Amino acid sequence: MREKLEALQAEALAALAEANSQQALNEIRVKYMGKKGALTEVLRGMGALSPEERPVIGQLANEVRGAIEQVLEEKAAELERQETERRLAAEKIDVTLPGRKPAQGAVHPLNKVIREIEDIFLGMGYAIAEGPELEQDYYNFEALNIPRNHPARDMQDSFYITEDLLMRTHTSPVQVRTMERMKGDVPVKIICPGRVYRRDDDDATHSHVFTQIEGLVIDEHIRMSDLKGTLLQFAQEMFGKETKIRMRPSFFPFTEPSAEVDVSCVMCGGDGCRVCKQTGWLEILGSGMVHPRVLEMAGYDPAKYSGFAFGMGVERIAMLKYGIDDIRHFYMNDLRFLRQFARV
Repeated sequence: MREKLEALQAEALAALAEANSQQALNEIRVKYMGKKGALTEVLRGMGALSPEERPVIGQLANEVRGAIEQVLEEKAAELERQETERRLAAEKIDVTLPGRKPAQGAVHPLNKVIREIEDIFLGMGYAIAEGPELEQDYYNFEALNIPRNHPARDMQDSFYITEDLLMRTHTSPVQVRTMERMKGDVPVKIICPGRVYRRDDDDATHSHVFTQIEGLVIDEHIRMSDLKGTLLQFAQEMFGKETKIRMRPSFFPFTEPSAEVDVSCVMCGGDGCRVCKQTGWLEILGSGMVHPRVLEMAGYDPAKYSGFAFGMGVERIAMLKYGIDDIRHFYMNDLRFLRQFARV
């Protein structure tokens, strides 16, 4: 049995010397040291030994086990060190190489224009109000003097979710909600930025999703001249001090009288060009004095209070400001287009 143990030790140590992976070490451990391993099989034959031989062979077996386990541990440590060195070499970073600057984002042109418009009106004492994009029919239409079956609803082809819920077609519902929340108190002086939705065929100048900013002022003695002065101030701060405006009669169910507002062409200064179709003017927004019926439904006495409202498409303003000829550029996430505004 002594010869078997010595031969087993020599065989195991030779196998360990050739092992080159942790998997190979585990296989050797199981082959020689496992419950069914070679060393265990040898020790099972100790029952046939004489009482004098057992302690001698038992001591030798422990020595063989210890020798194999020691080499196993040393080999495992060596393989782990080699793996660590290999990974360090593969993952080595050359700190002397020039660095790569991370890609730097920029504010989207629509957000730039929204912030600029907000800053202009905040400077005139307005507050910013917001409301839900999924809106009730009452706030989107009825409270704005557009009852059911009113022909004016055809002006805003809508996305209805249920009979009484739709994606808002303008941000005017925020004005109604603000007036309700004020419960007849004045002054009301707000702008309402946000996305709106209308069923429309997308082309160079139309989109079924776009951004509006509307404004509302309610107080005593508010006149059409206040509206004109406000919009002139806005236009000159947005497009330049030389900008002029003109107001043309129009119709909106929630304002009376109503007016479309044009600015002198930002491209030619009013001389006439291809952009303004030789007229010298560009339409930018709709406006008017708040309809007495709208005031009354919101809890204001139209005999005592008056107000004006206006609304503009942010995309329209941005297209004029930056000379963009296709509204779809704002939504296509083309980095070549967006990078132009990194320093604007």
